[in-house]
Amino acid sequence: MGIVDGGTQSQSANPNMGREKPKVVVIMGPTGSGKSRLAIDLASYFPVEIINADSMQVYRGLDVLTNKVPPQDQNGVPHHLLGTVSPDVEFTAKDFRDSAIPVIDDILSRGCLPMIVGGTNYYIQALFSPLLLDDSAKNIGGSCSSYLGDEEMDIELDEGRDSLKYDHSYLKEIDPVSAGRLHPNNHRKINQYLSLYYRTGVLPSTLFQGKAAESWGQADSFRYECCLICVDASIPQIDGHVDSRVDSMLAAGLLDEVYDIYNPNANYTRGLWQAIGVREFEEFLRYYVPNGRCDEDSNELSPKNSMECNEILKENMRSILNSTSAGESSLLLKEAIDNVKLNTRRLVRRQRRQIKRLETLFGWKIHYVDSTEYITSKMEDSWTAQVVEPAVQIIKSFLEDCCSATGKMNPQSSGQTIKKDLWTQYICQACGNKLLRGAHEWEQHNLGRSHRKRMYRLKKREGSSFLQQKLPQE
Repeated sequence: MGIVDGGTQSQSANPNMGREKPKVVVIMGPTGSGKSRLAIDLASYFPVEIINADSMQVYRGLDVLTNKVPPQDQNGVPHHLLGTVSPDVEFTAKDFRDSAIPVIDDILSRGCLPMIVGGTNYYIQALFSPLLLDDSAKNIGGSCSSYLGDEEMDIELDEGRDSLKYDHSYLKEIDPVSAGRLHPNNHRKINQYLSLYYRTGVLPSTLFQGKAAESWGQADSFRYECCLICVDASIPQIDGHVDSRVDSMLAAGLLDEVYDIYNPNANYTRGLWQAIGVREFEEFLRYYVPNGRCDEDSNELSPKNSMECNEILKENMRSILNSTSAGESSLLLKEAIDNVKLNTRRLVRRQRRQIKRLETLFGWKIHYVDSTEYITSKMEDSWTAQVVEPAVQIIKSFLEDCCSATGKMNPQSSGQTIKKDLWTQYICQACGNKLLRGAHEWEQHNLGRSHRKRMYRLKKREGSSFLQQKLPQE
């Protein structure tokens, strides 16, 4: 691997030598922006090993659907936590932290630079932040040991206690404050909140709003010195790229993967089943294979015959994909593909909001590189000039500087501000009583194009009699 021009040989060979806090680089950003490619390209300049921080790519299986970098495209760069976890287990942010820290230590021991790459921002937060529950919180709830996710706790589920209630209405009954933070369909987080309560007797909101939450996620409390680089692009370009990428995945065998994993009784809130592109095909597959895959009834077919049967079904499925007919199968398949694209575009927007929140509320100093020109033109020169070279200079300065790239706090990110911004609720009547959680989310909503259009139409129709209303709920 090459060494950056101008850097000393010893410093580049072991960028963490003599440092009180080890240095790591993070490549973050929305899906489709080019994070994985940039990380691999940076290995030509630095002694890099990559740690995957994508919550679906950690699982084995669905390599096409989750867009894992295939071995032939990794250019010999070591990748860790990529396709290593059983698809049926729940790999929490705490699990990621516990798995990633030993890997980071091992990479550092070899004199290499750990590079965290992925779009699951609550994984990154859990890795860098100290324990949320300090001694005072432990005294409240016994021996809890948990980390926050993007806003919520990430804890073990207590699924063995079948007699216990795990639903939003019950959470709202015992802890309306924490229930107000969750959508009623967010079953995974509801389960986690209630599991915490059942095990400790402590309301989740008591811990979220306690002293331990004040420092969690703050840039000055990181366990590492971090260089944070976000690969971003304009929304229209990413949207078009995401749609094209789904089409490429279909050509590369996405349908075969979702067929192989299909289970009519699947729990879509756990493990790899949560990946975008699994649940979206459920209705099509229920219609197409109403009795399940051929190998699900071993009494009917021999292994050889079941394999042949499945291959025939997959081939027919690919024919439906390429068909111009308007039959039920074709319509359901087209709808599923459209939903995959739509939900991926929505994920892009969520990821961008989360990253902006890390800056404004937690004081993270994030360096941006823009891949818009490359996504638009597909010219390699633009990728090098607009993305790779700026990232190289950012990392070079970070390694040569004794100060952390995240050491400068945003003055807005006090503990009191975090509590207020995360928990105050607002309702926008103009947008159909849409619920916004936190002052920052409310402000961003007011700046949004669709909200401003609705406000313009309403004021034009109703004149000065129309007043926008916001309803804070503590």
